[in-house]
Amino acid sequence: MTDRGKWYFWIDRGGTFTDVVACAPSGEIKAAKLLSQNPESYDDAALQGIREFLGVGAGDPLPSSRIGAVKMGTTVATNALLERQGERVLLLTTQGFRDALEIGYQARPDIFARNIVKPELLYSRVAEIPERVRADGGVETPLDEEAARIALRSAYEDGIRAVAIVFMHAYAYPLHEARVAQIARETGFTQVSPSHEASPLIKFVGRGDTAVVDAYLSPILRRHVDKVAGELGAPASPPPGGEGPGVGGSAPKLMFMASSGGLTSATLFQGKDSILSGPAGGVVGAVETAGIAGLKKIIGFDMGGTSTDVSHYAGSYERSFETQVAGVRMRAPMMRIHTVA
Repeated sequence: MTDRGKWYFWIDRGGTFTDVVACAPSGEIKAAKLLSQNPESYDDAALQGIREFLGVGAGDPLPSSRIGAVKMGTTVATNALLERQGERVLLLTTQGFRDALEIGYQARPDIFARNIVKPELLYSRVAEIPERVRADGGVETPLDEEAARIALRSAYEDGIRAVAIVFMHAYAYPLHEARVAQIARETGFTQVSPSHEASPLIKFVGRGDTAVVDAYLSPILRRHVDKVAGELGAPASPPPGGEGPGVGGSAPKLMFMASSGGLTSATLFQGKDSILSGPAGGVVGAVETAGIAGLKKIIGFDMGGTSTDVSHYAGSYERSFETQVAGVRMRAPMMRIHTVA
């Protein structure tokens, strides 16, 4: 239920333009378009759009009590992936499997290509840790914690702050990954992505790729979310001891569009779920608009300044749980969208 005494905002932050739709307390719908990058005039396009509608000057705090909710789709993670502008990542994996993610499934998209160009790896460094878990969850080789500490300390001293931890059969026995994650946080790593949390399923490659993507994109996404949440006075991190949204009092509700096409709290928005945040919102918007016109089958063509997204709708949303975007494999629920840089 909406509070008619407050403003409500729906924002699509693209790589080139940011579109802001606002509902005033009177019920009037307004819209604005801003350049996503305009450092001479403002730091963040989404916040600038809100400021203009509320009549708040640059540098003045936003009156959060006047805002009911902000719901946003963003291509921050999408464009970072397309342009390979993510965080430097350390990959920790089971001894003997340092090349497993690079080898992948040995798929050949163009089987007759003579000059094979491999996608750029998202991780900057890889280290093997002595440990081994069998498929039934039994421990074959205990975890060498000291080896993990040495690898983490070396990467940390080299300036790396994000780590993906991918051990064999961690979905069946996650304690080794969990222990290394704890050591990583104690070392000072600000982004820790164990594979059993990013994708707690079988298949080493899919689980590992998803963990790496999460470590690669989450820091960039978190900086963006924290900035917006900080200006709005909305929580950006889960409350201690829980994973709920933590929204309370007069703070506006801040939500982001996930790749699956649903909204999620800012506190739960992660890199692996944000790849198609903006494009997924475009699909939902296209379907709803087509429905108003009486159309039940459409092909969506969402052309932006940085990427173009093509989708298909024939009565129900099409989703995939294992997909490839910009040459990167990942396993997370998302709209079936083809993205072209």
